Amino acid sequence: MDIPSIILIALGLAMDSFAVSISCGIASRELKIRNAVKAGLFFGGFQAVMPLIGWFIGLNLRQFFQSYDHWIAFGLLCAIGVKMIYESTRIDRYSKDKCYFKTRLLILFGIATSIDALAVGLSLAFINVDILTPILFIGIITFTLSFLGVCIGVRVGHLFERGFEAIGGVVLILIGIKILIEHMSKGI
Repeated sequence: MDIPSIILIALGLAMDSFAVSISCGIASRELKIRNAVKAGLFFGGFQAVMPLIGWFIGLNLRQFFQSYDHWIAFGLLCAIGVKMIYESTRIDRYSKDKCYFKTRLLILFGIATSIDALAVGLSLAFINVDILTPILFIGIITFTLSFLGVCIGVRVGHLFERGFEAIGGVVLILIGIKILIEHMSKGI
């Protein structure tokens, strides 16, 4: 898989975390760099670890699904994308009177926002992608966007938070289509 595709996947996956980080920033109303770093570490860490777990699971299952693995990758990425677009209409689930930077809450948010990354890791195993580069890009991009999301949320997040998750969903659907087209063009 080429670097631009990996970057697009990382950006698509990071949008959930970015949207939640903006919500956390909106709720805190005061910018504390340690909170932005903490959110970035939790979200970036979970987004990097979950594809690795999915990839290991996929390696064990790949031999059973090899003849239609591209369809599985396409289906998973599109399903995740549609889910993200749908959930972008439900961002109001975060109240404004709670501190979202407590470790327990960040763990829950980290798991919730990285479930789709598990499925992406599974997809990457099915299409035989080496996992190290994708998890590095996913972790670094998610950390960066989550850090920025908290900062943006404190300042102007209420204006944009719904759109970021929807954009991430569209990106994942487009990557799924690209994988399918590449596979079909090879005649495999």
